[in-house]
Amino acid sequence: MAITSANQLELLQIADAVAREKMIDPKLVIEAMEESLARAAKSRYGADMDIRVSIDRKTGRATFTRVRTVVEDDLIENEKAELTVAQAKQYLEDPKVGDTIVDEVPPVDMGRIAAQSAKQVIIQKVREAERDKQFEEYQDRVGTIVNVQVKREEYGNVIVDLNPGEGVLRRNDKIGREAYRPGDRIRVYIRDVRREVRGPQVFLSRTANEFMVELFRMEVPEIYDGVIEIKACARDPGSRAKIAVISYDSSIDPVGACVGMRGSRVQAVVNELQGEKIDIIPWNDDAATFLVNALQPAEVTKVVIDEEAERIEVVVPEEQLSLAIGRRGQNVRLASQLTGLDIDILTEEEESKRRQAEFEERTKLFMDTLDLDEFFAQLLVSEGFTNLEEVAYVEVDELLVIDGVDEETASELQARARDFIEAQNAKAMEAAREAGLADDLASFEGLTPQMLEALTADGIKTLEDFATCADWELAGGWTVENGERKKDDGLLEQFDVSLEEAQDMIMTARVMLGWVSPEDVVGTPDEETVEQPEEAGA
Repeated sequence: MAITSANQLELLQIADAVAREKMIDPKLVIEAMEESLARAAKSRYGADMDIRVSIDRKTGRATFTRVRTVVEDDLIENEKAELTVAQAKQYLEDPKVGDTIVDEVPPVDMGRIAAQSAKQVIIQKVREAERDKQFEEYQDRVGTIVNVQVKREEYGNVIVDLNPGEGVLRRNDKIGREAYRPGDRIRVYIRDVRREVRGPQVFLSRTANEFMVELFRMEVPEIYDGVIEIKACARDPGSRAKIAVISYDSSIDPVGACVGMRGSRVQAVVNELQGEKIDIIPWNDDAATFLVNALQPAEVTKVVIDEEAERIEVVVPEEQLSLAIGRRGQNVRLASQLTGLDIDILTEEEESKRRQAEFEERTKLFMDTLDLDEFFAQLLVSEGFTNLEEVAYVEVDELLVIDGVDEETASELQARARDFIEAQNAKAMEAAREAGLADDLASFEGLTPQMLEALTADGIKTLEDFATCADWELAGGWTVENGERKKDDGLLEQFDVSLEEAQDMIMTARVMLGWVSPEDVVGTPDEETVEQPEEAGA
C-alpha cells in the first residue's frame, strides 16, 4: 500500500533540494528516506519484521512491504520474517528455500518520535554520502596545494572549508604562531586523505617539506617544466630552510632561476611562509661537495666521510664554528637532513688533537701487542694501519712499502699479530665457555670469540637466546619510551655491528631453529626499533 498524500511529489522535491544543497546524488537521499521510513514502520509493526519501503522515482509514491524468506523447516529463527516451505505453499505454487514472499502493508502514521528518528537517519545518511564524495574527490589531490577559507579554530587546530566538506590544519602543521580568523583565505598542502567515521578526513599542512617544494613549482616555471628539479628539502618551519636544486639544462643556473629577478621568485615563497629564510644550494652527486654547499654560509676546511656508518666529519676554522653549527644547531641540523648523513663539526684544533690522540693510541697498541719500539710502531700508524687484524692479514706487499721492512721483518710482524689475536680469541672463548656458552651458539657463523664473550656475559648463551634478541639489542640504537627518546647500548655495538647485520644474524638463527622459513626472511629492521641518530652538531 502506498502513502496517501496531498502532494506525493513532496518527497522527491525534498530529496532534490537536499541533493543540490549538499552536492550529492539525489538517489542517495531517496535511499536514506526509504531506510528512515522503514525504521519508523518497524517501530509500529515490530522490530522482528522485515519491513521495506520503496519510493517511486517519478511519482514520489512510497510503498511499504513486508518481506518473508523461505527457509528449511529446522532453521527458522524469526517466525515473523521467515517461513517453512510448507507454509509458503499458501502463497506460492512451488516454493523453494531462498524464495521471498512480499506483501504490501498499510503505511505508518509517524508520530513525533518516529519522525525525529527518521530525520536523524536521513541526516546521517546524507552526511555519509558527503564524506564519501569528499574522500573520492580529494584522495587524488594528495600532494597538491589548495586555497581554502578558515571556518573556525578548535583546540589549536584550524578547520577550513573545502567546499564541499571540511579539512583540518593541525596545530603542529601550522607555521610558528600563525593565527587565523574565520573568513581568512590561506594556501595549504594536502598531506593526507583518510576515511574517518567522524571529524575531518582531509589533513592539511603548511610545515611539510613538500609544501615548500610545491610553492617553488608554482613560482618557478623551470621547475614546473622539469628543467630544474628540487632534489632535497629541509625545513625549520617559519625560521629557515634549505633546498638543493639541479638543472638538466647546462645553460640554466638552477640557483639563479629559483631566486628570480631581484629575488622576486624566492621572495614570493618567503612571504607565503611567514618570512622563512631559504638557502638555495646546488645539488651535487659527490657527497663531500654537496655537504660543503649545504653548510653554507660557513666555510669548510676538510670533509671526512664514513660511508658505511653514514656519518660525516666536517672540519672548519675556529672562527667559522658557530656559523657552521648555527643558532641552536639549526644550520648543521638542516644540512644533515638535506644530505641524509649524520654530521660532526670539529674545529681545526679539535681535529688535530683528535688525530694526535688516535695516533698515540694506535702507536701504543702496536708497541704493547707486537713488542715494537715507538719509532717502528709510529711507522705502521703513519702507513694507515689502525688495528692488529690489518697487520695480521694484509698482503705482505703492503708491509714491504714501509722503510726498513723486508720480507723477513714483514713475516715476523704478521706472525706476532696472528699469535696475539689467537691468544686473545682463546682467552675470550674460555671466558665464554665458563659463562655457559652452548655449542650451537659457539658454532654460529659471524660471531667472533670476543662477541661470544660479550653475549654470554649478558646471559645470551644459546642459539635460542640469540634468536630472541631484537636487532637494536645487539647493534644499539634509539627507542621511544613514554614519548621520550632513549639511547640503548648494543651488546655488539663495540664491534661495529650495524642494525642490518644484526638483523641478518638474528633471522639466520631463527631459520636454523626452524622458527621461520628462508622465504619468510625480510630485510627490514624490527618494528620496535627507532633508529634516530643524535642531533647533528649538538
